[in-house]
Amino acid sequence: MTDVTVHINVLPGNEDIGIPRKMTDLASGFDLCAAVRETVTLAPGERGLIPAGFALAMPATLEAQVRPRSGLAYKKGVTTLNSPGTIDADYRGEVGVILINHGQEPFVIERGDRIAQMVFQWVPHVALVEVDNLDDTERGSGGFGHTGV
Repeated sequence: MTDVTVHINVLPGNEDIGIPRKMTDLASGFDLCAAVRETVTLAPGERGLIPAGFALAMPATLEAQVRPRSGLAYKKGVTTLNSPGTIDADYRGEVGVILINHGQEPFVIERGDRIAQMVFQWVPHVALVEVDNLDDTERGSGGFGHTGV
């Protein structure tokens, strides 16, 4: 297994939040915590951009994906929009999480609450080559449920 270094900069005033961390040794995702200054309440159907309190720098071969936490989705109906949200290797701003409350009750976000997870993925260098025709396949242009419900 190859270790990869990602630099994390905890933004001023967020030292109490710290860096994302895995809750178990074999977890894929690093939990992201809310770096809100005041309590945020999302009403049912409401969305909000929640700061995570850090910025990062990673090699060009990586992207970071912001994904929902399964427990929040299942128990509270709260998930991330634009999921997975992509953090590109050249982004240096504060990481934020777009949350939406699909639940029946208001969802309260306190400072330090675990709100999402961040998973790192390899990004290959891809060269797009324009051609006049593509090779045929059995599927062809069938999509969006072409094999049934």
